[in-house]
Amino acid sequence: MKAIIVEDEFLAQEELKYLINAHSSIQLEGSFDDGLDVLKYLQHHQVDAIFLDINIPSLDGVLLAQNISKFAHRPYIIFITAYKEHAAEAFEIEAFDYILKPYHEARIVTMLQKLEAHFRRDRQAGGDQPVPARHSHSINLIKDERIIVTDINDIYYAAAQEKVTLVYTRREAFTMPMNITEFCSRLPDEFFFRCHRSYCVNLAKIREIVPWFNNTYILRLSDLPFEVPVSRSKVKEFRQLMRI
Repeated sequence: MKAIIVEDEFLAQEELKYLINAHSSIQLEGSFDDGLDVLKYLQHHQVDAIFLDINIPSLDGVLLAQNISKFAHRPYIIFITAYKEHAAEAFEIEAFDYILKPYHEARIVTMLQKLEAHFRRDRQAGGDQPVPARHSHSINLIKDERIIVTDINDIYYAAAQEKVTLVYTRREAFTMPMNITEFCSRLPDEFFFRCHRSYCVNLAKIREIVPWFNNTYILRLSDLPFEVPVSRSKVKEFRQLMRI
């Protein structure tokens, strides 16, 4: 796995190099301190991951990542920054992770382990393309201004709450800065069903289908006490889907 570092602070750059070399098998191909130099480099070289500071000269990290996200061969983007306020932008770009300075070694190690695991899995699934397709086995969720790369199988359901969407796994809840329609569009249809205008459910997590009033249903989920409703407009489609 090949990667580059884009960081204009020398000490931070050296610290990150050390952590990557000490805790991963990632091959560092180079270090840069200017956004335009990175674009020039990527015109002739292909890498699998970019550790990208946001505040860099010539072309800031967010704009650089937006350009890179359009490449046919899209490397994983790991933002590294001292500022929390760019997390939402990082999510929109579908960055792999968002690391805050000063670095915490345990946090870096966890990120590197996930990165290499995803790289191996995505290579097996898609040949030389390192970045999974839009509907893949993982999705980026936001919590406490951090991006959490989450296996879609860990999501139980999503619920609309005004202009945001609450996403629930077995142990955690995440608040996504988008409406439920947009969020559901990022999930694979074969696993998730929009059972109500305010709810989307992981079909594999349904433990019990309970008849409810007006010929609707309540869905009881494995491991969670919450019950997800099926609206009248979705009953026919749900019955066909579940073969009931």
